[in-house]
Amino acid sequence: MKEILIYTKAAAEMEMLMLFLEGEGCFADQVKEEREVIRRLSDNVFHALLIDGRAKEGECFKLIREIRKSSTIPILVISSRNTEQIIVEALNAGADDVVAYPLHIQEVAARIRSQIRRYTQLTNLCENINHIYRVRELVVDDVRRKVTVGGKEVRLTPIEYKILKLLVQDKGKVFSIDQIYENIWNMQAIGVDNTIAVHIRHIREKIEENPREPEYLKVVWGTGYKVG
Repeated sequence: MKEILIYTKAAAEMEMLMLFLEGEGCFADQVKEEREVIRRLSDNVFHALLIDGRAKEGECFKLIREIRKSSTIPILVISSRNTEQIIVEALNAGADDVVAYPLHIQEVAARIRSQIRRYTQLTNLCENINHIYRVRELVVDDVRRKVTVGGKEVRLTPIEYKILKLLVQDKGKVFSIDQIYENIWNMQAIGVDNTIAVHIRHIREKIEENPREPEYLKVVWGTGYKVG
């Protein structure tokens, strides 16, 4: 269920909108004080904020700027005037959309859903980006479990992929043979030197232009392996 916070001095006017949103599968809550908006956003997870800025639009824009210091929540503003100046000021303050009064409930609900949808898609994209690891031409895409070098896909076995991902996501960190084995197999490493060496050799054969002089997967003699 999507949760929406509504900041308004005219609570009664928002009752129909709240009922409509709840019928659409959203939970809507109201507050009347600016400080309460800040507190609720810091203490709870909301998916959108609707600010009724009809009374004091200047204070409304100031509140939005304060919120934007710590939150990327979608913000929609209700304005008494549908003028270019108001829209520009609201967007410059950090609002995502401006809705002119009088309100058309279905339109407001649709705009709220649209902003939540965009925000969710952007959040998912950022999360996916955080799971893509790059070392020059080597790319490990852990979203699609795909490895490419210079744009060409490299086929690794599941174990080879796990080893490479372990090293790439901590680029520059040296992992001992025992650390690699215990991370991948979740077992105590006893006499596994040759096992890891074989997998490292196979990975190099697939990702390195010259496996004898590796550019990516390097040995640190007496210590272990690293990517960097």
